[in-house]
Amino acid sequence: MVFLMRNCRAGTRIRSRSGKLTGRPAVPVSTTVRVPQPVVHAPFDEHTDTMDSQRRTWLIAAGAATCVAGGATAVPFVESMEPSAKARAEGGPIEVDISQLRLGEKMTVLWRGQPVWFLRRTPQMLASLHLTQSLVADPLSKRMAFPTPPWAQNQWRSIKPEFLVVIGICTHLGCSPVNRFTPGPQPSLPSDWQGGFLCPCHGSEFDLAARVFKNMPAPDNLPVPLYHYINDSKILLGEYKA
Repeated sequence: MVFLMRNCRAGTRIRSRSGKLTGRPAVPVSTTVRVPQPVVHAPFDEHTDTMDSQRRTWLIAAGAATCVAGGATAVPFVESMEPSAKARAEGGPIEVDISQLRLGEKMTVLWRGQPVWFLRRTPQMLASLHLTQSLVADPLSKRMAFPTPPWAQNQWRSIKPEFLVVIGICTHLGCSPVNRFTPGPQPSLPSDWQGGFLCPCHGSEFDLAARVFKNMPAPDNLPVPLYHYINDSKILLGEYKA
């Protein structure tokens, strides 16, 4: 029996000399395979050839539609892999403008999903740190559970005494303390309160250098992130340069 394989496509069967379809669909190939015997063309079958034409038209249309759909979905997928502005801000160092921060004011910047506080302390606030020095659990931030950078292991816990930069998350269970800057007796605070922060969850108290007082639920001072001054009005948060 002599066979002819003419540019076989997926789903095309081999036709014998008798005109019957035999065997399984041929494997798609890209070139014409000729049998080294006299070629005998199969009789024309209008129904079969019409089906092949319809199948070919459907495959071309389906392929084109797939390409268009693929191209349409590829763009947003690639764009989704590009880091957004928010992701960049939360991942790498960011510049923080402190030029508008007035004495006694605090602002919060979200960085890496955490609130970072920038407090511009008044001379009175800095003076209060002398009064709380003997009352806090770790006055020079030597504990290592939440390591404090060496340049912040001082009474004011900052590069410049005027500006405090800390992560505003309590070291107890991760709550965010609230401002209690006004000195003097007040609810939930001691009568000799000098000003600072109060954790509303379990009552941990911190002074104006974010140092935890003795015998509090929080085990350590609030963390100090890496940062340095670009100039007098800007801080680069997330990176330290001497």
